Amino acid sequence: MVRYSCYSCDTPECEKERVCDGAVQCYTSHVRDSEGHVRRNKGCAKHLEHAIFYCSTPSYDGRRHHEMYQTSGQYAFSCCRGHLCNNETVWPELPPVPIVSAPDPLPVPVSPENASNSPSKLILAITCPILVFFLLLAFILFIMHRAHKKRMKGHHRVPVDFHEGSADLDELGLRATAAGDSTLREVFNDRSMTSGSGAGQPFLVQRTLAKQIVLGDCIGKGRYGEVWKGVYNGDNVAVKIFFSRDEDSWKRETDIYLTTLIRHENILGYIASDCTSVNSCTQLWLVTHYHPLGSLYDHLNRTSLSVEESMKILISTLNGLVHLHTEIFGTKGKPGIAHRDMKTKNVLVRMDGTCVIADFGLAVTHTIANNELIIPQNCRVGTKRYMSPEILDMSINVNHFESYRMVDIYAFSLIIWEILRRTRSSENNKANEFALPYYTDVNPDPGFDEMRKVVCIDNRRPEILSRWEADPVIKQIVKIMKECWHENATARLPVLRIKKSMKNIILSDPKLHLIFDEIC
Repeated sequence: MVRYSCYSCDTPECEKERVCDGAVQCYTSHVRDSEGHVRRNKGCAKHLEHAIFYCSTPSYDGRRHHEMYQTSGQYAFSCCRGHLCNNETVWPELPPVPIVSAPDPLPVPVSPENASNSPSKLILAITCPILVFFLLLAFILFIMHRAHKKRMKGHHRVPVDFHEGSADLDELGLRATAAGDSTLREVFNDRSMTSGSGAGQPFLVQRTLAKQIVLGDCIGKGRYGEVWKGVYNGDNVAVKIFFSRDEDSWKRETDIYLTTLIRHENILGYIASDCTSVNSCTQLWLVTHYHPLGSLYDHLNRTSLSVEESMKILISTLNGLVHLHTEIFGTKGKPGIAHRDMKTKNVLVRMDGTCVIADFGLAVTHTIANNELIIPQNCRVGTKRYMSPEILDMSINVNHFESYRMVDIYAFSLIIWEILRRTRSSENNKANEFALPYYTDVNPDPGFDEMRKVVCIDNRRPEILSRWEADPVIKQIVKIMKECWHENATARLPVLRIKKSMKNIILSDPKLHLIFDEIC
């Protein structure tokens, strides 16, 4: 395949053009987002799939103009094949925003026959619809009556003895409890009430679940929905309410929680999903265990950590990530799962100081047996601040599951950095103020191009504090962190290697060994 050199520049520095090599096609882009901000870029499409995405064709030999309108904005691409062929000074023209107007009503033709209908035709036109209506009503009533008889007949087949126990009720998928007792633990049939999510679909997943939950306070908001504290049969639960436009994310997250063998103490516990209507608006509910301390992001903002507390957070989060990434083989095995949106806001802190991983709306699953890679088809994208270099420069192999696992490893390295900033070192027992990764390099809400310049072009990483070198435990963690945010994805440590290195750090310190002997 012939490769070309192309002009490359980013807004607003397109006056200073650079040259990139190894392109399948050269492109010039003109983008206007939903807020009216305009961005212009030139560059190289180095991979065939990127050329297909940018130019809608992998084999066009001349110049091709491709434009599109979406509700989130408009964009136009001009693609070409040739050495430095994207040297035009006039940018591709953006498509206009379409204005949709209601169509004019069609006139109803009046024929002489319609004007002079006979009385018999008029009577027929009135009686026929009425007759059809009553026939349909009778048919529906017959079907409902038949279904009711079958249901009652099925109930009578199973003898129910409320005094001898509930084994027979279990066969019906129901549970009987005394009035006033909590039924949430009964639902799980005396299973562990850790934050495990259950092996497959739990009991009592009904579309009436939303009517049994009393919502309290809103404890979190995001661009994709809200999280509310609720009470279900006397137990506190967390209710994640998705906007109707994010139904794909709700379905994907529900599918992940219903995956066989997903249960793990470091994965957020799942109770049920439901679809309900509030004030004529559709709401999609996902009900999970409630953790009062909130997210790791909130926890780090509130308090500093000792080395022991930081290690407990790191080890427990790492254990959850190991469980996700690992495929379990068997009659009912578990696929490998890559999270794709790891960050401190998607890690929740339990009362014992350990953590659970949440929010699987972007998760990718992979099964080795049939080499099936399932990528969610929704408009949601990950958090730009935590995007790995290969995503930002669009060099990721989207058909290889290991690529997505390495994306999680890079994001986990940034979580390590956030935790270490709030960790009190043994030298002076002081910690730094909480900060997000790259807080000195980018805006509070950075754009894709801004992150690409910092991470890929300038090859910057979050600051390494001098006080970390003085603490022997933190110094070893920093070494692991650096290997996890390497610009080359294949050079990053796999999750099992990270866990082994963390375990060696704990074993080398008698104090940590005593504390973490059980969880390692």
